[in-house]
Amino acid sequence: MKNWLPRIAGLLLAALGLAVLVGVIWWRVVAPVTEGGIGVAGLVGEVSIERDEVGIPTVRGANRDAVLFGLGFVHAQDRLWQLETHRRIGSGRLAEAFGPGALDNDKFLRALGVRRAAAAQWNQLDGDARAAVLAYTAGINAFVVGHMRARPPEFLILGLQPEPWTPEDTLAWGIMMAWDLGGNWTNELLRMRLALTLPVERINQLVAPYPGEKPQPTRDYAALYRQLNVSGELGKQALLDAPESGIEGVGSNNWVLAGSHTVSGKPLLANDPHLKLTAPALWYFARLEAPGFKVAGATMPGLPMVVLGQNERIAWGFTNTNPDVQDVYLEQIKADDASRYRTPDGWAAFQSFNETIRVKGQADVSLTVRATRHGPVISDAGTAVVAGLGGAASGPAYALALRWTALDADAGSIDAGLALSGARSVAEFIRGAEKYKAPMQNMVVADVDGGIGFIAAGRVPLRSKDNDLRGLVPAPGWEARYDWVGFLDAGKTPREINPARGWIATANHRITDADYPHYITSEWAAPYRQQRIEALLKARPKHDKESLRQIQTDVLSLAAQRLLPWLRQAKPAHALGAAALQRLAAFDGEMRATDVAPLIFAAWARELTRAVFADEMGGDEAYLRQVGRSDFRAALEGVLERNDPWWCDDKTTPAAETCERLVSRSLDRALDELQQRLGPDMVSWQWGAVHQARSEHRPFSRVKALAPWFELRTATGGDNYTINVARYHLKGDEPYLNEHAASLRAIYDLKDAANSSVMHSSGQSGLVLAPEYRGFVGPWTAVRDLPLWGTGNHKLVLQGRSAAQ
Repeated sequence: MKNWLPRIAGLLLAALGLAVLVGVIWWRVVAPVTEGGIGVAGLVGEVSIERDEVGIPTVRGANRDAVLFGLGFVHAQDRLWQLETHRRIGSGRLAEAFGPGALDNDKFLRALGVRRAAAAQWNQLDGDARAAVLAYTAGINAFVVGHMRARPPEFLILGLQPEPWTPEDTLAWGIMMAWDLGGNWTNELLRMRLALTLPVERINQLVAPYPGEKPQPTRDYAALYRQLNVSGELGKQALLDAPESGIEGVGSNNWVLAGSHTVSGKPLLANDPHLKLTAPALWYFARLEAPGFKVAGATMPGLPMVVLGQNERIAWGFTNTNPDVQDVYLEQIKADDASRYRTPDGWAAFQSFNETIRVKGQADVSLTVRATRHGPVISDAGTAVVAGLGGAASGPAYALALRWTALDADAGSIDAGLALSGARSVAEFIRGAEKYKAPMQNMVVADVDGGIGFIAAGRVPLRSKDNDLRGLVPAPGWEARYDWVGFLDAGKTPREINPARGWIATANHRITDADYPHYITSEWAAPYRQQRIEALLKARPKHDKESLRQIQTDVLSLAAQRLLPWLRQAKPAHALGAAALQRLAAFDGEMRATDVAPLIFAAWARELTRAVFADEMGGDEAYLRQVGRSDFRAALEGVLERNDPWWCDDKTTPAAETCERLVSRSLDRALDELQQRLGPDMVSWQWGAVHQARSEHRPFSRVKALAPWFELRTATGGDNYTINVARYHLKGDEPYLNEHAASLRAIYDLKDAANSSVMHSSGQSGLVLAPEYRGFVGPWTAVRDLPLWGTGNHKLVLQGRSAAQ
């Protein structure tokens, strides 16, 4: 036996060595070719790709379309798996790769009709924009079909082969980005479910209006839903299972200063979009150059353009407007003929589509989905998202249809995106932005001549004056007064050019004055970030790049400051209570990663919010589902300021709880939780220990053995309301995990473009073994940056087949 042990050990070492050798060979094959020359199909002439030391390419060609071909090629080289996930999401084909766990998602996306809408948009796209999409698509496919030497690891592990990219994939991904940034429909369902147990007055306190404003006047929709006999349990299930979109805090900051407020005498522009953190990041930096076309900035794999960035004459940045561009309709189904629904003109036939969903490891699933005059019937997903709202699942009295601007056949924004990146002045940028449809964005711009401007660009629906539900709740689809009556003229959306104050800033707050005559939304983000940005901009007469970077690092939470007086009055019974209050006495709202006070505050606010609202929302399950997209901070502030006994009383107990009692009890529970999570020694507690930024990998963040390899984590400060946003969801095993933050930071200098700088949250590569996969995590955490403009030291030349031959 002893003689066999050395042999076994030798065999194991040999096997390990072979595995390492195979891995090295595979890595050398799968890594992108970055030097030399290769012949490619679909290209006329040559395109050069110069990568710098961090993997940012400079793509040069004879014309714009040649450069976009090159952009598609480098996106496929560096982010092929990301393109694959984007394509599968837009097509509702995740279950085919990931198995039955993704089936409900696919059903909903098929019912929503994203791919059908993308096909309709592609049919209407023409001219310059069509040529751009075709060139970009050809670049992706030139790599996939002719130059992919080995599949990235995700394809190998899941047993998948990359498929050719199509123009419809590009347009579908644009729709999905609009979905991510708009979620009014979920608030409509929330109000509908709450209306079955609460009066409208209380709902308006929970889903609170913008500070200083009154709720939108509506009819008594609680009485309406009782009259329609909407099921309370089914409404509850609808909220629990609604796909995530329109997360509160997914928005961004941007500001632009005229030369009168800068050291250089020329404008400076800053932008940091707050989106879900992913590995790799949604963004990919690139520099694109052709005669008459020179632009650099953040591209997004799947789209043929620089989305945010700078050209030779202008720089620009976006934040989300969060307009009300989604309305849900209750469509009454004919009792004796389920193929028909009620309209203002009588009964009409549903439009039907047959879908087949392939499921890994299981039989295909057939699904019939429908559409009405309003749009897709999202209740046909067959999931609990919207199943049966108003009758038994086997024979529902109503279906739910969604009217949404992003699904319109003429809603594609490719042409607008290309116009923006090619604009030569503030005025030209504003004109280009008027072509933009969805998702509506607050765009700031500056030019080298010193001009600055802002426009809220996007398609805004008009509702009739007798629409007494105002798009806030699902409306009876058979009443014409609830139909949209057109769209706001693109020249009348909010805008501002060269204001006397010398700067413009947006942070998803209310962007319209009281006298603005048109309705955009009533669901603006709380103004805390905007107020803090304005204070810091006013704090010094002249700004430079470094002072703008310091603003981007800011983690002072005005929202925390507002609640602190109640927390400091707590009378905890917990053994650690006195120590906690001592820490909080010096806490000023700075949500620093290395401090303990921000952690105690966040845990207390989490417990207090649940204690106040969960019972009225239908229990912990319903509350925790909804708190993933809204933390109800404005509602909590209102309850405490009114000392409102109705909300503070727990309806599930015989006792009459007071707000004062809940404040103290919530601190006790928070300390219990933190002690269990971090141990009894408060000295070792830190906000950043539990408030880690997690960049999720699809799908391997959900595979325990693979998650440490593929997802990215780093300790962060901040909260949902700081300029340096770090949004946590308050639910699950890691309730303080930061999953929505500054996905990108940029500062653009209109005096000296060489001084412009950028950073995103992961790295340029989507290949997990590449240093560039996670190379930006450290600088991003520290709010450092890289030059936007530059050249590379690794040059690859793509040669059209005729040129190569």
